[in-house]
Amino acid sequence: MPPRKINLVEAADADIHEVFQPHIAGDVNDSQVKIAKFGAVFDWHAHDREDEGFLVLRGRIAIDFRDGSVELGEGEFMVVPRTVEHRPRSLTHEPVVLMFEPGTTVNTGNADSDLTVTELNRL
Repeated sequence: MPPRKINLVEAADADIHEVFQPHIAGDVNDSQVKIAKFGAVFDWHAHDREDEGFLVLRGRIAIDFRDGSVELGEGEFMVVPRTVEHRPRSLTHEPVVLMFEPGTTVNTGNADSDLTVTELNRL
């Protein structure tokens, strides 16, 4: 059987019903490709051992840092290096964002909150 093809934006619309609830789109070696809709504001956090890549598929987001913010639009990509404290947030209604990170990465990093997700669904 050939590998499965996924339209990520359509899958996000059909299968992701809450913001900041990442789903696994696929596994690549020891990393995972995760997809989520972003909401108004996330928790401040850092990942002690993992870099985190963000690719905006639809809409606009900002990633806040303690010394400023970076805005990303559709097709724009950025890596947040490990240990760098950050806080993602939406600039448009429920933007769809692809994230690239090790499979062991917890979405809230070193913070624990109501937004922490440890058991992810797959698309």
